[in-house]
Amino acid sequence: MSLPDARSRILVVDDDRRLCRFLEKFLASEGYGIAAAHDGRAMRRALADDSFDLVILDLTFPAGEDGVTLARTLRAQYDLPLIMLSGKNTTIDKVVCLEMGADDYVTKPFEPRELLARIRTVLRRFAKRITLPERVEKTPSPVMCFAGWELDPTRYQLSSPKGDTVRLTSQEFQLLAALVERRGRILSREQILDIVANRNWTPYDRSIDVLIGKIRRKLRDDVRDAQFIKTIRGVGYMFAP
Repeated sequence: MSLPDARSRILVVDDDRRLCRFLEKFLASEGYGIAAAHDGRAMRRALADDSFDLVILDLTFPAGEDGVTLARTLRAQYDLPLIMLSGKNTTIDKVVCLEMGADDYVTKPFEPRELLARIRTVLRRFAKRITLPERVEKTPSPVMCFAGWELDPTRYQLSSPKGDTVRLTSQEFQLLAALVERRGRILSREQILDIVANRNWTPYDRSIDVLIGKIRRKLRDDVRDAQFIKTIRGVGYMFAP
């Protein structure tokens, strides 16, 4: 499956062939290289044959593997940004997708321009992540330390007091770094989303809460007696080790 030269290559995985044709035409007109796959087997074949910069994956399929299973496969084998598409607009579906490591969640039907904006945001955020080591080599950033833990921006790595490496996703790293850099300051969810995801917050957006929960587990920070990330009820979060 060959793609033309473009700013970024996107793989759309959806059983709705008409939607795939529309996205191929629309996103190609915006300068992206597009390929489509209509089930899990085709997705794996496409990923094996070509390199992609982003995957847009439907949550439900009429037969075979569902979007959750395919997303887990992606996360286990590839370090690619992922946007989930779904006709469901329930909080639980969004939380499940974000827990799996999806970078965004878009509900069908959607405005093409909104999807385009989300694609650009996710790609921009991911590009900052993958270019960080090269940039930091020129201007080294100090390792951030707290209670024996070390957060290293040059390697995008968190190390425990015992010296073990703790794996963080790009969003988890950015969120923890944002909190650590602003220790002692209360950050609202809106501020955090602007720093980490560069998108507007809505009262029903739980993505930050999901990420905070995952970071707490990796820091072994008990929410009932938080030693690092404290919840300021009705306001947001504060890093206060």
